[in-house]
Amino acid sequence: MNTSLAEQHHVVCRMSRKGNRWDISVMGRFFPNLKMEGAWQSQYPNHNEARRVINQHIVGIYNAVRLHSTLGYASPPAYEAKPTVIGPICLSEIT
Repeated sequence: MNTSLAEQHHVVCRMSRKGNRWDISVMGRFFPNLKMEGAWQSQYPNHNEARRVINQHIVGIYNAVRLHSTLGYASPPAYEAKPTVIGPICLSEIT
């Protein structure tokens, strides 16, 4: 992406180390899911209406009820409500 164009539109480009496939894997699934779930199958009268509907989808469905494979097929609220259990740390006999 042309960095001056990105700066003009207040886009922040973030990258980690070269070849880190995990950076894009989650977002690589987000946009196809957004398309399949209907947010891009509609025609909107203006940009603000499109933004409102997509934001409503993200907040009301994607982040609230949709199961995420990266969270063990749980919804974000269910994952966050799950108690964190920290067990004993097993050290090898070599160390």
